[in-house]
Amino acid sequence: MIVITLTYVVPIERIDELRAPHLDWLREAAASGRLLVAGRQVPPAGGPVNGGMIIARGSRDEVKAWAATDPFAIHGAAEYSFVEVAPSVMGPGLEALGA
Repeated sequence: MIVITLTYVVPIERIDELRAPHLDWLREAAASGRLLVAGRQVPPAGGPVNGGMIIARGSRDEVKAWAATDPFAIHGAAEYSFVEVAPSVMGPGLEALGA
């Protein structure tokens, strides 16, 4: 699995404009089985929201190609970093993450 971190590189107002298509993109990936989990980073107290996190199935190259279709990526609103993880210990009910 690939852990993706997003860092916003535009004002939050632009992120807000792109949020609906970004969420549609995430929901489509969840329905297809590619997306395991996604969410916004919790900002520090009083700080701005500055990015998000996605966990996706696939090889690093496949996930990078898929991430390039995110509306945030298409419009240059976020930078992405990718870390490949091989889960070895999971809590109850999360065994599918190792598949």
